[in-house]
Amino acid sequence: MSKKDLYSDATVTQCFSAASLDADANGTSIDLESHQSALFVATVGVGGITFTTSNKIEFELEESADDSTFTDVAAADMEGEDTDGDNAGCFGRVISAATDDAAFVCQYHGSKRYVRPVAAFTGTHGTATPISVIGIAVGNKYRS
Repeated sequence: MSKKDLYSDATVTQCFSAASLDADANGTSIDLESHQSALFVATVGVGGITFTTSNKIEFELEESADDSTFTDVAAADMEGEDTDGDNAGCFGRVISAATDDAAFVCQYHGSKRYVRPVAAFTGTHGTATPISVIGIAVGNKYRS
């Protein structure tokens, strides 16, 4: 009988080290060459500003074939897309006190080899907000 073993089929990447940010930032990409999909977990600490729909942080996914040119991930290639806005690839929005000090999760199952999270800041962010994102590549393509 085969053993269910996520540990052996997972590769963890610190895409954003825990840091306080106040401007757009691209996370470290994950290479999915030997994996089937990736799970991302973004965590946000207590905000450094008063968040609104015009002063916000959005977490997005971008994909690439060459780890150089990235484009937004389509809704069909991810689970956990935040559908409250019109930002393709978005999986979490910090727009109020109720949405900071929170975690957001999504899964990428598209066809590109590389995928990365992006923290997109809109509005005025005079004081930084602590964030962190880990990515977990899962499902070994070559294991039977």
